[in-house]
Amino acid sequence: MNHRRKFLKILTHFGISTPFISKAFTQSSSKRRTPVAELPLIICSRGELWGQKVLQPAWQTLQSTGSILDAVETGANVVELDPDDTSVGYGGLPNEEGIVSLDASIMYGPTHNCGSVAGLEKIKTPCSVARLVMERTDHMMLAGEGALRFAKAHGFKEEDLLTEKARLIWLEWKENLSDKDDWFPPADGQYLPRKRTTGTINVLGIDAEGNVAGITTTSGLFGKIPGRIGDSPIIGAGLFVDNRVGAAGATGRGEEVIRTCGSFYVVEKMLQGMTPQEACEAACQRIVEINGGLDQGDYDDKFVAVNNKGEVGCASIRGYEGRHPYVSVISKNGFQEIKGTALTWQD
Repeated sequence: MNHRRKFLKILTHFGISTPFISKAFTQSSSKRRTPVAELPLIICSRGELWGQKVLQPAWQTLQSTGSILDAVETGANVVELDPDDTSVGYGGLPNEEGIVSLDASIMYGPTHNCGSVAGLEKIKTPCSVARLVMERTDHMMLAGEGALRFAKAHGFKEEDLLTEKARLIWLEWKENLSDKDDWFPPADGQYLPRKRTTGTINVLGIDAEGNVAGITTTSGLFGKIPGRIGDSPIIGAGLFVDNRVGAAGATGRGEEVIRTCGSFYVVEKMLQGMTPQEACEAACQRIVEINGGLDQGDYDDKFVAVNNKGEVGCASIRGYEGRHPYVSVISKNGFQEIKGTALTWQD
C-alpha cells in the first residue's frame, strides 16, 4: 500500500476523510481542462481497445446520417452484440439463477425525451428497444415481460443471451459462493472464487449544432437477485443529457449512483460552471460523503461527461484493478484516449 493510500485510510478512520479528500482531489487534478475538438464529437466510457470498436462505427454513422441518436445507438450496439464482453448485452453475466437480464436508457437533448428498458430478457440490443420506447410510446420505461412483449411487437427476435463463456463464469461463481450449500467445484479444483463484477458502457455525443444524445446499456451486477434493477435504465442516475450544457453517464455500483442521482448531479454541476472533470470528481466525492468515508463499504463508481465546449471528464472512486479510468473520444481530429482520475490515488 503506497503512502497516499495509507494516509487516506488513516483519515477515513478518524472520520475526516471527505472534506480533506475532496479538497485534495480538486486541487490536484480537476483544474485541468481537456479541450478535445470542436463539435461534433462522440465519447464512450472505455479506453482504447473498446473505444476504437465503439466509436469508429458510431462516427461513420454520424457522417452518413447526420443523426447523433443514430450514432450513439450504433456505438452501443457494437458492445451489446459482442459475446466477448461479459457486462453488456449478448454474453453478459447472468443473475444468481443464471438468467441474463438487460437494462438500457437513451435520452435526446433537443426534446428532453427519453426511454428505457429494465430487466429485459432474450433481446440482444436493449438500447434499441429503449429508443423505440422513447419514440413510439408516451412512456419512458418498460420493464420485464412487458418490455419483452413490446420488443417482439417491433420485430426483435428472442434469443438465448447466455453464452458458454458466461455460463462457465456463472457456474464457477455459484460453486464457490459458499462451502455450506450443495454446490461443489470440480474435483480438480480448477474453479477459483470470482469477484462479483459490474459493467456498463456509456456512449454520449454532441452534433455540430450542439444537439446532445446519450445511451447507457448494461447486463447489470453479476449474480444479482432476480428483479434487481441498477442505475443504467434510470434517467438522472445512469444517464442524463441537457442541450444547455452537455451529457453525463455512470458505470459501477448502481445503487450508489441511484441514491445520488449521479448523472443528473454531474450535469447540474457543469451547468453551474464546473468543467466536466470537476463535475465527475464532485459526483465521486458525493458518493463517498453519503457512505461516511472511503472505508465504509466496497463500492466503486465511475462518471464520464462532455460539455458543449468539447471538454471531457472522467473520474472514478477507486480506479479499476489498480488502473486509471479512461474515456475515449472521436471527432474530426481523430480518436483519443483520455486518462481520468481516481479519488483514492494519483500518479
